[in-house]
Amino acid sequence: MTSIDAGPDVIAEEAGKMPALLGPWALMWRQFRRHRLAHFSLYVVGLIYVVALFGEFLSPADYLETNTRAPFAPPQAIHFFVEDADGQRRFQLHAKGLKMELDRVALRRTFVEDESKVIPLSFFVRGYDYKLLWLIPTNVHLFGPENPRDRVYLLGADRLGRDVLSRIIMGTRISMSIGLVGVAVALVIGVSLGGLSGYYGGWVDTLIQRLIEFLRSIPTIPLWMGLAAAIPLDWPPLRTYFVVTIIVSMIGWTTLAREVRGKFLSLRSEDFVVAARLDGLTNWEIIRRHLVPSFASHIIASLTLAVPLMILAETSLSFLGIGLQPPIVSWGTLLKEAQNIRSIIEAPWLLIAPGATIVVAVLALNFTGDGLRDAADPYAH
Repeated sequence: MTSIDAGPDVIAEEAGKMPALLGPWALMWRQFRRHRLAHFSLYVVGLIYVVALFGEFLSPADYLETNTRAPFAPPQAIHFFVEDADGQRRFQLHAKGLKMELDRVALRRTFVEDESKVIPLSFFVRGYDYKLLWLIPTNVHLFGPENPRDRVYLLGADRLGRDVLSRIIMGTRISMSIGLVGVAVALVIGVSLGGLSGYYGGWVDTLIQRLIEFLRSIPTIPLWMGLAAAIPLDWPPLRTYFVVTIIVSMIGWTTLAREVRGKFLSLRSEDFVVAARLDGLTNWEIIRRHLVPSFASHIIASLTLAVPLMILAETSLSFLGIGLQPPIVSWGTLLKEAQNIRSIIEAPWLLIAPGATIVVAVLALNFTGDGLRDAADPYAH
């Protein structure tokens, strides 16, 4: 213990030995970093959103461009060495061309590698025109054929000869943004109605809780089908996108509202709330400045776990044909291409590629949400 007569140097030295007092957000971050799987998943989620943001730059081809000569073209392998005319091997990223053959036994067309055709691949190549970040006109792409007229299908092609890899990359933007926008809508509705229900109680609580119970009692798929059927077919894609986002959010807010109500019920009689009320603060100021921030970390964790549910809901709607429709590209509309047995038999990559992408994204978001939920109350560890 430092004496009151000690000099400033001694006091500073003793203060340096004392443990630092961390705020709630610093404690939450420190606890989250200990969850290694969640920490790694956070970087995966960040990478996915980078892909969504720079989709055109990362896409090797135009995701809407069709090729009548390459329907159901299989994935092409990347080779690293080529032989010169004198027989020497040198490093060169490339893919072999594809040529179509007729399988007279199965009576269907097949593709085989054309050893005589080499398609050089490189980084930062020229391709189709686009606007980087919707602002900068350019035609530079991260990776692709050196000749813009060549086509390489690293994850295969669909029934119209469109590049599956480019379509998955561009579909990331729609599917992941629907998760964020849907969670934002659920946040506003859930915190508002849940806060009113828990803070005021009485008939307000009864009315809101009966509404939540009514919505949760309706089967999810029929409800979505009914709401989606009300969307006019002649609406532009952007308007349809926002309406589908609202439809997906119709159920997501109920769980958050229940959790917020429970927190408000336990906090509304605490000393700091009574002191704020005696200090003359309005009910809205008490809710906004004291109650909501007191469990903001819990809300963030709950919303992180809700994002994958929103993504799966959009995927289900689009797969069933009642969500987003072409030309909008999402992971759900890509899975719709693999609805029939013929497509799965002839082109299994139409199911595997977008399916694996959805699994990785949902697992990463779930692991991140689990880590945030565990770290939301760092004093409990």
